[in-house]
Amino acid sequence: MSNLAQYLVEKDWHQLQQWYAEHDSLEIVNELYRLKPSELAIAFRFLPKDIALDIFESMEPAQQGQLITSLRDVQARELIEELDPDDRVRLIDELPAKVARELLEGLDPQERKMTSILLGYPSDSVGRVMSPEFVALRQSMTAAQALEKVHRNGRDAESVYMLPVTDDYLVLLGVISLRDLVLAEPDTIIGDIMTTDVYSVQVGEDREKAARLVQEADVIALPVVDMEGRLVGILTFDDAMEILEHEDTEDIALGGASRPLEMPYLSASVKNLAQTRALWLLVLILAATLSINVLNFFEQSLEAVVTLALFIPLLIDTGGNVGSQSSTLIVRAMAVDEVRFGDLPRVLFREMQVGMLLGAMLAAIALVPISLVFDLRISLVLSLSLVTICLLAAATGALLPMAAKRLGVDPAIVSAPIVTTLVDSLGLIVYFLIANAVLGI
Repeated sequence: MSNLAQYLVEKDWHQLQQWYAEHDSLEIVNELYRLKPSELAIAFRFLPKDIALDIFESMEPAQQGQLITSLRDVQARELIEELDPDDRVRLIDELPAKVARELLEGLDPQERKMTSILLGYPSDSVGRVMSPEFVALRQSMTAAQALEKVHRNGRDAESVYMLPVTDDYLVLLGVISLRDLVLAEPDTIIGDIMTTDVYSVQVGEDREKAARLVQEADVIALPVVDMEGRLVGILTFDDAMEILEHEDTEDIALGGASRPLEMPYLSASVKNLAQTRALWLLVLILAATLSINVLNFFEQSLEAVVTLALFIPLLIDTGGNVGSQSSTLIVRAMAVDEVRFGDLPRVLFREMQVGMLLGAMLAAIALVPISLVFDLRISLVLSLSLVTICLLAAATGALLPMAAKRLGVDPAIVSAPIVTTLVDSLGLIVYFLIANAVLGI
């Protein structure tokens, strides 16, 4: 038990406040993640007011939602009011509809308007997570006028290190860094020193794609525009990194046959942990019935040559592992836009070659030992099966994620577990067909 948890159990509020004073915000957040929901609300109430908002902003949205429902209305409204609009939207998405509506109604009209605008965009779009609080400059301004505007409006902006430049109708024309603006002569026209070769993204674009662009282009912030090219917001680097962390966490969870937890592990109840896994386990059990049906269909082959049963675990495990390796590699390549659907023929051909090479290597290693212990024909069946199963597994592992992406399904959903289960059934069919042909069963 950590000191923080111990002070809560002992109700030693003096020591609790002393502990807060001796630790920085990051350490406090990490310890709050380890508390139960009932303990979290108590611990938060004793936070010094000057760091409470920073701590709250650092929490996961799901944990923020738990906390808001436990706090007094006045305290909850104060926290919601102080959040940036994009952070507020992430929190509202985690709250029950009634609670979210009540909190929105209690906001300042301007804050409520900005939050409602973001809530109007699709849940996976960059518009939902962009910041509508920014400082935009006009191309006709002088550097002195631009600096005066930054000084006047910069405190309310999400970021001022990258400043979008627009025309009089808010159409994005370029950007200028704060550094270049500060170093420019006061009477220099912004249009003469701005960068016109600028990355931007449309407001309806997928948020992960936008976040990847921020990372790959190595920009501090990315302008977000509407269909007419008018500036409506910016996606900052820190928000982009949060998006990528969320997407990567989701892919890892889906790749492990579970739903994303959406909150720190120790903050989740046993029921929540079970719920994230139960559905996928049911799906995989149903998929595994294919293997049972295959074994039932080839029951006579097993009865004729019982030795065949000895190698079933080896073959299906090998096929599953090869398919899992292939799918993991392809899902990652698609995530960073190294591979697209148009590359499917090339990818399939490459993976089939890789699968055949791996199968041939494993078959060569197994051929002699198996032939010495068992019959040479059994060794031949096993070797041919290894080559064919590895080839099919690698191709399946590449095909399924790319097909899923084309159909608008997250490729991670059909990655390792689904591929493994499907390859198990295909591998058994291949194994028994080869056995029937070689052994004449």
